[in-house]
Amino acid sequence: MIIKEIQEYSEIRTKARAYFCYMLGRNLPNKLPVISLDSIIESLKSLSEELGIFDSVYILDSAGVQVTNTVSINPDYARKGAGDIRDDRAYYYRTVKENRCILTDPYPSLMSNELVVTASYPVYNDKNKLIYIICIDVSLENVLKTVHPTSIDSIFGKVRKYTYATFSLALASVALLLFVQGIGHLLMQGFNPAKITIEAMFESTILLTLSLAIFDLVRAIFEEEVLGSHQKHSNGDIHKTMVRFLGSIIIALAIESLMLVFKFAITDSSKLVYSVYLIGGISALLISLSIYLKTIRGIDK
Repeated sequence: MIIKEIQEYSEIRTKARAYFCYMLGRNLPNKLPVISLDSIIESLKSLSEELGIFDSVYILDSAGVQVTNTVSINPDYARKGAGDIRDDRAYYYRTVKENRCILTDPYPSLMSNELVVTASYPVYNDKNKLIYIICIDVSLENVLKTVHPTSIDSIFGKVRKYTYATFSLALASVALLLFVQGIGHLLMQGFNPAKITIEAMFESTILLTLSLAIFDLVRAIFEEEVLGSHQKHSNGDIHKTMVRFLGSIIIALAIESLMLVFKFAITDSSKLVYSVYLIGGISALLISLSIYLKTIRGIDK
C-alpha cells in the first residue's frame, strides 16, 4: 500500500505543490515593509481552519532556527520545538536555494511514524530579504485525499477496484475455458498424428490464440486498475497490450479464413466467396491497426 501511495504521489506532486503553495501564498503576508510573527500566526490559524489537514505547523527564521513552538495534532510534540536548528532539513535548504515554495518527498514522521510531506513557504520583506520560512507537515494519505480524492480509500475508488477485479476474474475464466477447449480438441484426436485432422488443429490454434489474447488483456486490466501499478505501465505499455490483443484477434480470424478456404475448396467451391469476404475484413483490420500504430507513435514523440 505504501509503494502505491508513493507512486500516486509522484504523479500528482506538481498539482499538490501548486495547491498547497497557492493556499499558503493566499493567506500569508509577504513582500511587506513590516511582517510580524503575530500576523503570520494569525494567518496560519485561519488557514488551518480552512483546510484542517495539517499534522503540524512551525516557523523557521532565515538561519533555519525554529522560532515558534510546533502546533501539532500530537500532544507529545505540541508546544515544543522552539530553538531547534533545522538548517539540515530539505524543507529549509531547498526553499533557501530555490527561493520559492517547495513540497518535499515523503519521509517518516517522528510524531506518527507515518509518511508525511512538508510544504515550506518563504516570507520576504519589501527588500526581498528572507525573513521566515513557514512549514506545514501533511500526511501522505491526506495529500492524496485532498489533491487526488479517488486515488485512495474513497467509496468510488473501492467500487471501481472491485468492479474491475470482478470483470478480470470473469475474463480470466473465459480464457481458461478457451484454453481447456483448445487442448481438449487435440486430446480428443489422440496422440496418433495420422488421426489428427487439419480442421481440429486449426480450431485448437484459434481457441488457444483467443485464450492468450484475453489473458493478456486480463493481466493489463488487473495490474493497472486493481493493483494500481501506475508507474510500472507507461502509455507505451498500454499501447503494446492493445496491439497484442488486436494482433491475436487478427491471427485467429486469419486462421479461420484459411480453414474455410480449405473446407470450401473440398466441399463446396461456390462458398469460397465467403472466405474472400472474411479475408477482406481481416485486411481492413490490418489497415486500421497500421493507422493506429502510426498515430500512437506520432503522439508518443
